[in-house]
Amino acid sequence: MSKRDENSWVWVVVENPDKDEKIVGQLDEKSGISFIPAFESKENGLLCMNLLAREPGKTYEPQAILYEELAAYAKDHRFIIFFLDGTGKITEKIEV
Repeated sequence: MSKRDENSWVWVVVENPDKDEKIVGQLDEKSGISFIPAFESKENGLLCMNLLAREPGKTYEPQAILYEELAAYAKDHRFIIFFLDGTGKITEKIEV
């Protein structure tokens, strides 16, 4: 895992890019935890997209976001941030 600060760019999956877009969150039904999957690279985001729960008929794509903006969004919407590798394995959990 790389060192990041509020000015670091990270990757998230966005639903409906370019119109009414929103960051994709997930619910771990076993633990009841709502989280945002985040990635250190676009490639890892692409590799994991098929592992995420998605709504049929909507488009999804990985997009870069400043870590500071992601942390603020997660806090406002009561999400934990889970950094995932290219296989979907959690590499870091961040409560904001």
